[in-house]
Amino acid sequence: MRMEYTGLDNVSGSLVALKNVSGVSYDELAEITLEDGSRRSGRVILLDGGRAVLQVFQGTRGISLDNARTHFTGRPMDMALSKEMLGRIFDGAGRPIDGLGELYPDERRNINGSAINPVSRQYPRSCIYTGVSAIDGTATLIRGQKLPIFSGAGMSHNELAAQIVRQARVEGDQSEFAIVFAAMGVKNDTAEFFRRNFEEAGALQRVVMFLNLAADPIIERILTPRCALTAAEYLAFTHGYHVLVIMTDMTSYCEAVREFSSSKGEIPSRKGFPAYLYSDLASLYERAGMIQGLPGSVTQVPILTMPNDDITHPIPDLTGYITEGQIVLDRQMEQSGIYPPINILSSLSRLMKDGIGKGCTREDHPGLSNQLFASYSKVQDARSLASVIGEDELSDLDKRYLRFGQAFEQYFVRQDLLANRTIEQTLDLGWKLLSILPAGELDRVSDAELQAHYQEGAWQEDPEPEAL
Repeated sequence: MRMEYTGLDNVSGSLVALKNVSGVSYDELAEITLEDGSRRSGRVILLDGGRAVLQVFQGTRGISLDNARTHFTGRPMDMALSKEMLGRIFDGAGRPIDGLGELYPDERRNINGSAINPVSRQYPRSCIYTGVSAIDGTATLIRGQKLPIFSGAGMSHNELAAQIVRQARVEGDQSEFAIVFAAMGVKNDTAEFFRRNFEEAGALQRVVMFLNLAADPIIERILTPRCALTAAEYLAFTHGYHVLVIMTDMTSYCEAVREFSSSKGEIPSRKGFPAYLYSDLASLYERAGMIQGLPGSVTQVPILTMPNDDITHPIPDLTGYITEGQIVLDRQMEQSGIYPPINILSSLSRLMKDGIGKGCTREDHPGLSNQLFASYSKVQDARSLASVIGEDELSDLDKRYLRFGQAFEQYFVRQDLLANRTIEQTLDLGWKLLSILPAGELDRVSDAELQAHYQEGAWQEDPEPEAL
């Protein structure tokens, strides 16, 4: 028997309230029928005795207080799932928008999911290659990790995200590797950029896209990452895919959460965000990982733009507490024409040490990465000294560090949009750059590694290594 409630108690923004309801659960899906027979969907976001507050996905314009009829479905928000999702494009609520018709589901799942039980987690010990030297060489992405990219407004994070989608791969059978891409609050031209980019690169057939546009309702923006992660979990833990989830822009998501919280009349915390923002983000990020006994994995690369480039802002600050490192884009490097403008010294992959080296990437990778980081940090000291006393007054060693720093940024960090470097090319390039420095300065690598890979002055032999 279909039970309906006629009339509404209140309408405010995208929220409607009903009185005297019973048997209704939090997060339950509801169907609202308007006077003209059209229907809108909503979900229960607040219960107070017999009063229920619903967030309407399509907005509340045209809804009558007296004649609207509400039916509670008795189930939470779910979505259709099938392997046929690969190569398809969906909106933020998981509805197909590519003109290819509805998805015939193998099953339906609650999009809210849950974090992976820590007891059943498998420790990540293998990496995902992105083809980007600054990531693969010094902040390696490990399968099952959550590694965010901290960017700023107007910087080239979209281009980097697209490049990672085109080039990302795991060792072995590529047919078992898939990408779930979720865009939240993006403009139409940005959405078209991603779609066209993936299509032209031939990567679309292994990508599931979720696009929430800036003009779409904010409730869909809140649903988008949950739909994306539900699809990723299905492909990973039901069909054994290694899934890379890229979510951009988490700042748009957090601002939607703030607006949503404000419309409910909740007491704000830092910068107006709700006090539960940390746990809300954790409910998304902790859905990454690997499960013992299951072959698949979910790896997350959330991208967020830091308001005013402030890394202490609540969004990057809370994200940094939950995730396992970060890749930071630098505006000064961007303005100097370096792409990708990755700040090596501010970037970190906390799980990197367990997924590189012998049996994973190459035996010399850990030592080389530590040495590049240590040597580049000394470049900053030499530059600071040069700004005080002048470059001509520097010692020969400091001048070599300056030369190393410039070459490192121009040839290792800097990379063409279409350049897809193998891990061997990245590591070999790192050793060539270290040849600018005397062997006595390389104290983070072993004597065996020095003997096998270091050749002082090798950089002069190939000053234009763009082939790498």
